[in-house]
Amino acid sequence: MRRRSSTAPAPAPTDHSSRNGEFVDSIYFSPEMDAFRSRTRRFLQDHIAPHLETWESERSIPRETWKLLAEEGLLGLHYPRAYGGRELPFFHSAAYLEELGHLGSGGFRGAMSVHSYMATSYLHLAGDHRQKLDYLQPAIQGDMIAALAITEAQAGSDVSGIRCEARPTPTGDRYTIRGSKAFVTNGMNADFIVTAVKMRNGPAVTGGSNDICLFLLDPRAPGVTRTPVEKMGWHCSDTATVEFDDTVVEADRLLGRPNTGFFWIMKAFQIERIAAALLALGEIDHGLDLARRYANERRVFGKPIVAHQAVSHRLAELVSHAEAARQLTYHAAWLYSRGKPAVSQCAMAKLRATELAVEVAGQCLQVFGGHGYLAEAPISRLFRDTRLDTIAGGTSEIMKEIIAESEL
Repeated sequence: MRRRSSTAPAPAPTDHSSRNGEFVDSIYFSPEMDAFRSRTRRFLQDHIAPHLETWESERSIPRETWKLLAEEGLLGLHYPRAYGGRELPFFHSAAYLEELGHLGSGGFRGAMSVHSYMATSYLHLAGDHRQKLDYLQPAIQGDMIAALAITEAQAGSDVSGIRCEARPTPTGDRYTIRGSKAFVTNGMNADFIVTAVKMRNGPAVTGGSNDICLFLLDPRAPGVTRTPVEKMGWHCSDTATVEFDDTVVEADRLLGRPNTGFFWIMKAFQIERIAAALLALGEIDHGLDLARRYANERRVFGKPIVAHQAVSHRLAELVSHAEAARQLTYHAAWLYSRGKPAVSQCAMAKLRATELAVEVAGQCLQVFGGHGYLAEAPISRLFRDTRLDTIAGGTSEIMKEIIAESEL
């Protein structure tokens, strides 16, 4: 279900209209935001949706796609105008992220959201003016692709456990990076990778978070090896394991002050989790739209299956859960947009929305029966893609830990 204020012009009907084309008012979205959503939906349907099947089979998204979205002004909605952004209120981003999710391609929405709401967030938060000119501005313009490398094979949710290390050279104006990173979205095509490392002046990397730093690393530099990873879903989004073997980086590529990386990671997690929840809402809408359409078309025992209570009640319950998850997510986004403490609310939104996306994909596939199990069925792709939602960006178990620490 999408949101439209009563004074905004109704968007043109599309294959992805919600609740049979009906829209409801929302206190969060102004008429201008609704018009932006309508334009964004048409753009994505006209310029992205027709290519998704090809990109899925080819396991890649063409580089020019980033430029295409940049020309539409979608890669820097919330970033400063000084670096090519639009400085729009955050609920423009909320609308964009929901529309990305509603495309029904986890790989595409993953690649674009990592670029604009994860990797580049660290530049926005911790980067200096020169770094923003060199990296943030080209990323907003679609001339550079961004990736984020925090997770390691033995360090996922426990950020303090990373072992990739940086050591200063004797001259003090450079560092050498050694270690490896796992599950790097955009890793094969990225022009720069925001990378978390442990700063070491001694002989060994130890536990703790006080010595974590963030660097802007060039994936084409000597000593960097990128290996593609094949996944269950998200096929069009490239994912890589990235290894650094004494890769040299200039000191001016350090983001923020030394040993402040953990602070910036924790700060960036809020927008990352809000983005994950909003993307999941779009996926939920997509799954419900597919199931609703099929349930009204498919006839069994002389009537559409939606007329059978077993199906209609299944969908009614999912729609109710979706509305609850949406309002929780919008509230968390509102708190975040106003600069209010929202760590717990962001975790709640991420937990509820992503868990529901997985449930909706499974339940809606059930509505399709055997047709939903076919590899080419859109609901089948949604089923594969949403499974990552409760893992990436912090597992559901970690979200519960955060909520418990804050609320109990």
